[in-house]
Amino acid sequence: MYSIVLALHSWSRWLVIVFGLIAVFRALGGWQGRRAYLGADNGMGAAFVGSMHLQLLLGLILYLGLSPLGLHTMQAMGGAAMKNPVTRFWGVEHITAMILAVIFAQVGRTLSKKATDPVRKHKLAFVWFTIALVLVLLMIPWGIWNPARPLFRL
Repeated sequence: MYSIVLALHSWSRWLVIVFGLIAVFRALGGWQGRRAYLGADNGMGAAFVGSMHLQLLLGLILYLGLSPLGLHTMQAMGGAAMKNPVTRFWGVEHITAMILAVIFAQVGRTLSKKATDPVRKHKLAFVWFTIALVLVLLMIPWGIWNPARPLFRL
């Protein structure tokens, strides 16, 4: 079960990245081009936020139940866990940043839907989606400044 959820979590990050990039660029284009807020803009925002929620659900299942590293981190949250960069990354940094990213994406979607001016809708979506996407890209374990993982887990 662990390997299946881990593979789903690994592969679904690409949905988050693709939908996030499309949503950010649509919002930027709409804001700078001062164009109407279209159904496709709303749909891409929904796809981005929805994929973020799926990713969070899979991550929480791993962290709270299936991952030996997640359980170990919760049990050893004392000084030893915080001194180990790998344990600290998975136990604190990764999950905290990703939860914040989901919150920022959801706030952006909610605020942009409630705005009445189309240009403001695009601007709000752009700002909040960009913050969320940057957090996601920083906290994916690419291997640059955190523990590397395979880009495509089987």
